[in-house]
Amino acid sequence: MAERFDMVVIGSGPAGEKGAAQAAYHGYTVAMVERSSLCGGAAVNTAGIPTKTLRESAAYLTGFGRRDIYGVAPNLDAVDIVTLMRGRTAHVIETMDETVRKNIERHGIELIPGRANLSSPRSVDVALNDGTKRELEAGVILIATGSRPSHPPQVPWDDEDVLDSEQVLELDGPFNSLVVIGGSTVGCEYASIFAAAGVTVTLVDRNDRLVRFCDGEISDLLAQSFRAEGMRVVLGGGVRPVIARGSSGLEVRLAEGEVLRPDKVFYSAGRTGNTENLGLERVGVDLDPKGRIVVDETFRTSVAGIYAAGDVIGPPSLASVSMEQGRVAVCYAFGISFKDTVDPVAPLGVYSIPEVAMCGLTEDVALSRGLNVEVGRGWFESNSRAVIAGSTEGLVKLVFDRADRRLLGVHILCEGAGELVHLGQAVIQLGGQIDHFIHSTFNVPTRSDAYKYAAYDGLTRIGK
Repeated sequence: MAERFDMVVIGSGPAGEKGAAQAAYHGYTVAMVERSSLCGGAAVNTAGIPTKTLRESAAYLTGFGRRDIYGVAPNLDAVDIVTLMRGRTAHVIETMDETVRKNIERHGIELIPGRANLSSPRSVDVALNDGTKRELEAGVILIATGSRPSHPPQVPWDDEDVLDSEQVLELDGPFNSLVVIGGSTVGCEYASIFAAAGVTVTLVDRNDRLVRFCDGEISDLLAQSFRAEGMRVVLGGGVRPVIARGSSGLEVRLAEGEVLRPDKVFYSAGRTGNTENLGLERVGVDLDPKGRIVVDETFRTSVAGIYAAGDVIGPPSLASVSMEQGRVAVCYAFGISFKDTVDPVAPLGVYSIPEVAMCGLTEDVALSRGLNVEVGRGWFESNSRAVIAGSTEGLVKLVFDRADRRLLGVHILCEGAGELVHLGQAVIQLGGQIDHFIHSTFNVPTRSDAYKYAAYDGLTRIGK
């Protein structure tokens, strides 16, 4: 006999957890199927939180960016750093797994360990981890199975020294040199983490700048920062490097013919939605050419009653956005008058060393749309809190309309940029002007004060 619930959620990642909690909070019965032994999806176990923990560990243990302030920089080699980082990361993963489990339990959601398969638009068969089976029925099914690192076929993934963003977390031996292929968010994060840990790093990207969705000026400054800390950054060429195992070891051939011989290669090629073996084709759920689930503005799939949210539907593949997608999907599925749209002005963050964060329009995009914009810059080299901390690189950059001074975009490069961007995000969401920063009083010393000087710089540029 099938067990009846109001909703079955497949996956316990950000979209699944928050969508399930939204439904349960409003009184609906919810079952959640999770195939992993850990809850929280990639955000907790293999991507977001592990990466950020590695970053904090590397920055803290090495005194990165502050080595010359007191003249007592730590002298830890790369092997020690990797070992210590792994221990801290494992602890954080365990803590966050427990946090997700407690949230599921608190909302009365039944967590079912096993693999889900859609047998009909209203039925889910679960192969339990203990070898038995359960049949579930529900009026609403939310697919939130997340994603995994993409594996392009031309890359020799069977080589133990070629790593993706999950395999890199399993490193347990010494190595001295690393080639990172791909200057996207993940590539920049791991390149800077291992550079901070004392590994000789070469970062290669076929494009002419890092993190292409970022403001061009910020991207250039990030590359400058990486180079200043000893990382080699190779940009352009139009084609990805070729990886092979030669007689003398691992080889990476660059576009111009140069051959690098690192100990390890980290290959970043984006992520692929986990849509296999779910029975989607059987029930008629449409997929796009890249294998991602197609949804409408309500996150409903091509089949009534079946919704999807998070990485499984494609970009932006951010845990923060996935959470909101899950909540919105559930509100539409049950007609809950609570949340009917995902924030259109969501912030983006790159947790490299230093961090990058942005919200709204870049200067390049604004100009390409024919907008009459100006920018204002507040540099951290003259910010008292940054000087005290010894991390003076970077800036707050404001993009605003020249006519009414309305803030259109904020772009930040500095330690803690991921936190600092939210102030600019709030002003953009409220349709505010850069004058807001001038008329506001900020604590001193704080990095937030850079907003005020960026606004003053912007007004100076338009003659106000």
